[in-house]
Amino acid sequence: MTDRISVDPAICSGKPCIRGTRIMVKNLLGMIAGGYSLERIVEAYPELTREDVVAALEYATEVIDEERVVARA
Repeated sequence: MTDRISVDPAICSGKPCIRGTRIMVKNLLGMIAGGYSLERIVEAYPELTREDVVAALEYATEVIDEERVVARA
């Protein structure tokens, strides 16, 4: 997964992107939240592979697992 995700302060203000692109992980997550399938995302971004999209999901899972979530009252 880490070979597919890049975090570079010079690209998209350091937001995690698919390596070699300016396609941010958060954009792919938003598409999935909006009901897009992995295949539909790859159709929308032909420069991506299914494995790139899966890597974005895995990256998000790892980041969420590392974060400490504080319940709001």
